[in-house]
Amino acid sequence: MRISVVGNGYIGLATAVGLAGKGYKVVCIDNNSAKVDLINKGKAPIFESGLDDLVSLCVCKQKNLRASEDYRDIADTDITFLCVGTYLSSGGGTDFTQIAQAAEDIGKALAKKNGYHVVAVKSTIAPGTTEQVVIPIIEKASGKKVGTDIGVAVNPEFLEEGKVVQCFLNPYRIIIGEYDKRSGDTVEILYRDFSVPIIRTSLTTAEMIKYASNAFLAVKISFINELGNICKKLGVDVYDVANAMGYDPRIGRKYLNAGVGFGGSCLPKDLEMLIDSAQKAGYEPRLLESVRDVNRDQPLSMVAIAEGIIGGLQGKTIAVLGLAFKPHTDDVRDAPSLRVIASLLEKGASVRAYDPMAMDNARLVLSQSIMYCDSASQAVGGSDCVLILTEWDEFKKESLYNGKVVIDGRRVLDPQRARQICDYHGICW
Repeated sequence: MRISVVGNGYIGLATAVGLAGKGYKVVCIDNNSAKVDLINKGKAPIFESGLDDLVSLCVCKQKNLRASEDYRDIADTDITFLCVGTYLSSGGGTDFTQIAQAAEDIGKALAKKNGYHVVAVKSTIAPGTTEQVVIPIIEKASGKKVGTDIGVAVNPEFLEEGKVVQCFLNPYRIIIGEYDKRSGDTVEILYRDFSVPIIRTSLTTAEMIKYASNAFLAVKISFINELGNICKKLGVDVYDVANAMGYDPRIGRKYLNAGVGFGGSCLPKDLEMLIDSAQKAGYEPRLLESVRDVNRDQPLSMVAIAEGIIGGLQGKTIAVLGLAFKPHTDDVRDAPSLRVIASLLEKGASVRAYDPMAMDNARLVLSQSIMYCDSASQAVGGSDCVLILTEWDEFKKESLYNGKVVIDGRRVLDPQRARQICDYHGICW
């Protein structure tokens, strides 16, 4: 089968590269000419570990991947993956603008196509959106009938930023929500070489599985952070607690690293959208609201700790190491650093910031009054206090912090060794 992928962010590009690497002919459709040009030159338009090499391999050597701004290229393929971004509306629900526009563009492209075509939705959308929004728009724009001329499926992604291609190629399971059996069969063929469980279900159930999975990960993170806050008060190391808990297979160790909280384009947004969906259905999701609130407040505890240790922040210089929400990515969307820096500036501090990959993206959303440094040592030098917010490997060098007040939000440093060379404090240990 020939494949088209609409939207070339983290999910779309990982899908395109992953399937092209499997030998499929893939065309990436995007209205961003700069992205299209980069892909066609064999370069990734976003930073992800190893992604540049894979794009180059698929475009330049295997010649299975290309990019285009022309939606009409969809008609020359057999299946289209809809991977455009989803965003929160001002009211907290899903902003359908990009999804609706992409569905319309896909429908128009299919209007003149002869033969069956499947549209598979990978974008994360609220349960019921494919049936209530995507399908009617595609049918109206194409003049064709879903179930006869067009198949529709929901094929959610479960990718971890920083490892998107590895996660795509090595999934734990594959979910296929299907409009009908023919739609599901068509999508399943693409995954015939993946030796993992394939779950076939309804469109709405597949949408809910995605939300439920991310919400559960968010629950684990906020749980361990709240537990860490309690442990700090009681003089207990929460990492000793988490390590022991992790031996229980019912609990598991992953996502129990206490720290500054979760960020990125998925967990915060998906949690908020699930809360909104529940409220619209007439249910108040108190647990999910608490998970959100704990995560919202957690980064600010770093500011409070700093304020208490150095005697206020007015006129003080604070080094912030790490702007991306996690390592191995340049993504600053909903990163804890944004909330921390905003609070520092509000309290009258000067900020010296450094991140090895996310500086350019940070400049687009952070105050211009911040000093962006060329290295971690430049940021630390001359500072009154250092806040570590992202666990980049280069921040693990203890000598960087000699004699400094350090507040670690990610357990980057070994507490016992760090306390021998600096005034070290963990956010919740």
